[in-house]
Amino acid sequence: MPSPSARDRFLALLGAALRDASLTKLTLGKYRGSDATLQNLFVRPVALKSGPQFAFVWRHGTRDVTKNHPADEALVLLEPMLGRDFLDAHLFTPAQTAQFESQPNGTARLHVKHSPTANVAVVPATPAHNRVKAHRIPTTSPWLRALGITNEKGEPRERMADKLRQIQNFADLLDHLMAEAFPAAASPAGPLHLADMGSGKGYLTFALAALLGDRAEIRGIEARPELVELCNRVARDAGLAAHLTFTAGTIADTTLDRCDALIALHACDTATDDALARGIAAGAHLLVVAPCCQKEVRPQLTAPPILADALRHGIFQERQAEFVTDALRAQLLEWAGYRTKVFEFISTEHTAKNLMIAAIKSRPAGTPSDALAGRVRAFAHFYGVRQQRLAERLNFSLTPA
Repeated sequence: MPSPSARDRFLALLGAALRDASLTKLTLGKYRGSDATLQNLFVRPVALKSGPQFAFVWRHGTRDVTKNHPADEALVLLEPMLGRDFLDAHLFTPAQTAQFESQPNGTARLHVKHSPTANVAVVPATPAHNRVKAHRIPTTSPWLRALGITNEKGEPRERMADKLRQIQNFADLLDHLMAEAFPAAASPAGPLHLADMGSGKGYLTFALAALLGDRAEIRGIEARPELVELCNRVARDAGLAAHLTFTAGTIADTTLDRCDALIALHACDTATDDALARGIAAGAHLLVVAPCCQKEVRPQLTAPPILADALRHGIFQERQAEFVTDALRAQLLEWAGYRTKVFEFISTEHTAKNLMIAAIKSRPAGTPSDALAGRVRAFAHFYGVRQQRLAERLNFSLTPA
């Protein structure tokens, strides 16, 4: 009798994980099906009134579609897609990870790594929310306690519940973006190099380190030496210093010899542009920024006649400046060779500065899109914008030749 194929062995592991509820996450990538907008499929357990099910998150270019299925139905849906619509699959359970890689010609391989640890802590659902909250970052993590987010029991300290929620949301989001930007077959050899520009007290830098482990070397850049000292001490005490370090410096002055992914959250005004320019110059495959205090463009705005009356009001001017600045950034990133998404990464009840721009490299360096250049200039001209920091850093003229 022939030995089971790599595909059959992976399906057996998947079926067992679904049936005994040990699955923490399943990621399908390298999509080759008929839907041109579909990129990945993520599967994880959820608890509903009807009982345990599995949430399928279909990741499209500009939207996510979520549907829930019971275990038996989930396996029936997944089986025909494996190795056909999706060439790669990653299965995660507390006891092991399994990676299935297949080629269009039908050849495939399976790699299984046994591990007694898990990166996901599952918190029982409350009746009010009616679902399991799968947290990427265990709330009992020592660094959360050392930074004043949680107490000894893993509960958020006073006025820190929103901050803890932001950290968990950020970790969940980055998990998806990293899988999309660095599929297993295309990941560089050795650990990834990540930079957090303007890391502050390091909340999200530590979340990255906890999420990625020894898969990445992470560097936090912060201008305030006292915060750099604090974060390095916490990293040592939490056992993360082997792949997490903090250095003093500014976004504008920092040199990045290598950078696979860069984040800059709430870098004020043109500091966001400096961070993006640094990441592009370093060849980063993933850029993630949450802009704030978009002041540079506002004095330049020349309202089209139809908008003049509305933009006499200061609040509308402010919001218009934010929109124009971040829309221009997104368009410049696309011109520079990145596939860009703009979305809210957390509810406005937790922070008003909740816009996030994520960009994944889609074209080789040095191949900017001439077709997009005209549209970027037309957009800038419509609002009277003559200069913008990211455009300057990319040597892109906003005025027609």
